[in-house]
Amino acid sequence: MIGRPERLAPGPGQESVWDYPRPPRIEPVRERLRVDFGGVTIAESTTGYRVLETSHPPVYMLPPADVVRGYLTAAPGRTLCEFKGAAQYWTIEVAGRRSDRAAWCYPEPTAEFRPLAGYFAFYASKVDACFVGEEQVQAQSGDFYGGWITSRVVGPFKGAPGTWGW
Repeated sequence: MIGRPERLAPGPGQESVWDYPRPPRIEPVRERLRVDFGGVTIAESTTGYRVLETSHPPVYMLPPADVVRGYLTAAPGRTLCEFKGAAQYWTIEVAGRRSDRAAWCYPEPTAEFRPLAGYFAFYASKVDACFVGEEQVQAQSGDFYGGWITSRVVGPFKGAPGTWGW
């Protein structure tokens, strides 16, 4: 296990993920959020949320009304977040291209996270592109957390091999 590296100091207009709380908090996002896969926009919204948790880039969640559900099918298996509750996973398929377990949601989140009920999050690593405003995001390392890295956040970020113990 690698020890946690030093927190990077945020520059003007940036946030450090090490200043985010644990347990996480949610904040509304009014910027345009967009997810593309297979040549189509799977989801696009200006009424999403971001979930902020210590050491993780924000997870962006889009309302179900702004997700093209015809491209999503429920995937087997669930995981349990100690804070948000049970997550259900979704596979995306567009014109013969498939991305397994590329999205997730909390159908019945815990009371504190009830505003997220039915909202969808997408792994940037499992779709063609995700955007916050006009900025294309980078995927958080690993396939467990699903945060979106923009120029507005600094780490170090949990998720890569050796970071589980942070």
